[in-house]
Amino acid sequence: MKMRPYQQEAVDGVFAAWREARSALVVLPTGCGKTVVFAEIARRVCKDEKKRVMVLAHREELVFQAKEKIHAVTGLDAHVEMGEYKADTGLFGASPVVVSTVQTHTAGGDGGGRMTKFDPMDFGLLIIDEAHHATAGSYKRCIDWYMRNPEMKMLGVTATPDRADEEALGQVFDAVAKNYEVLDAIHDGWLVNVQQEMVSVGHLDLSQVRTTAGDLNAGDLAKVLNDEQTLHEIAYPTIDICGTRRALVFAATVDQAERLCEIFNRHRNGCSGWLCGKTDKDERKKTLAAFREGALQFVCNVGVLTEGFDDDGVEVVVMARPTKSRSLYAQMAGRGTRPHSSIAHSLGDMHSAAERVSAIQSSPKPNCLVIDFVGNSGRHQLCTTADILGGNYTDEEVAMASLKARECGKPVDMADALDDARKEIAEKRLREAAKRAAIVCRAKYTTKNVNPFDVFDMTPTIERGWDKGRHLTEKQTQLLERNGISTDGISYTQGRQLLSELFRRWDSKLPTFKQQRVLNTAGFVAPLRPSETKKVMDKLAQKWGTK
Repeated sequence: MKMRPYQQEAVDGVFAAWREARSALVVLPTGCGKTVVFAEIARRVCKDEKKRVMVLAHREELVFQAKEKIHAVTGLDAHVEMGEYKADTGLFGASPVVVSTVQTHTAGGDGGGRMTKFDPMDFGLLIIDEAHHATAGSYKRCIDWYMRNPEMKMLGVTATPDRADEEALGQVFDAVAKNYEVLDAIHDGWLVNVQQEMVSVGHLDLSQVRTTAGDLNAGDLAKVLNDEQTLHEIAYPTIDICGTRRALVFAATVDQAERLCEIFNRHRNGCSGWLCGKTDKDERKKTLAAFREGALQFVCNVGVLTEGFDDDGVEVVVMARPTKSRSLYAQMAGRGTRPHSSIAHSLGDMHSAAERVSAIQSSPKPNCLVIDFVGNSGRHQLCTTADILGGNYTDEEVAMASLKARECGKPVDMADALDDARKEIAEKRLREAAKRAAIVCRAKYTTKNVNPFDVFDMTPTIERGWDKGRHLTEKQTQLLERNGISTDGISYTQGRQLLSELFRRWDSKLPTFKQQRVLNTAGFVAPLRPSETKKVMDKLAQKWGTK
């Protein structure tokens, strides 16, 4: 299977990280093939290092998905250790890859489960799928078991986690090998664009709902969302807005899912089905098959389609359950961002982002619409699509984009809304700075330090939670200083960003930081081609009498 550029960068980044650390994290949005990435890494470990690989997930669907994808990508056989399935541990029958659930590994009164049947010394790599769960105690027991092998490496893969989770993940994984944002994937033409529509619901009052474990209390939320009037105020706009588009509806409770389904079917008989964790497996398959084939337009579900469910025909995601959890919101919204099957497989053959974006826009599914229902949220800061798209935007920019979407009353392109928010806030600060300049005009001073991001015409990356408390190494600091970049006030995240830009410029033979600083002064802001840099620098040296 041909690797996409960002997937290859993730693979290379993991092996680079392992040269200095034992564990690495890869963050890829839903629909960007994180299973493909860890399958390729598993192949290299099995082939080049002659080591076995253990893959841990937390749901049955993810286990079989991983088994099938590993075989499709690598040709390797993967045995399943879960329930009635037993992986062979014999000398001659042991498979190169084992896929299991954390529950299987730790079930039992002592928490030992079936993980003790596997000798850590037989394995060279532990992969944690949906790694935002890795901070849980059950995962920690598994990690401690396998990492007893001093040669063991660990890889975590996840979609966009909560900002609060990021710092905790930084305690589990030594390095972040690749962090590919949802908005990057959209701009690069791998995912469809996201539109947001906020629908005001008069009877939706969350002001008295408590917060438990960082999200809205399930019991309190159920009382609010199961109100008959609220159900109708969610169902009718959904039908009206969706038109003929297929929609996945996320509910907070079984009662809410069942009753929303009932109301949908009152409006249009037989248009909706519903699922929950206790739905019979055969019934679930039947419902999802009818949904894929278009016999059902709506499927209401409670927590069963957030992970491991792939249907590129989903055009609308209906958030009938508000949440404060960014990772949960990202998982739900991600069910609709995959490109349509008619073009999905051909995107990898296209040579540019512009070509892929154009193909998506001309396809039967040019974008995904996410519908949120808003009322009186009280003190709660609820998630919107701005939160999952805004990884490299400040909290202020995300909040402004969300507010604009709420006030608009129609679908909003959230990528544009975030850009507009950034520009508006920057312009506001410039106006405020201009006012201050008139007051303190006598306090002129000069400094020899230059903002390196201004020189490179780059926007500093927002510091992520997993980078908090980390510092550049002495070698990294010296490298930046030698190239004329002062590290005063530069965070670990920003330092890594500047180093990456330096390496990119060296590899592409573009102007160095010192050269670009001089070129900017002379009005050459855009990077010159390698053949032009020396000529321009020589002319400037003659003009200014310098070398």
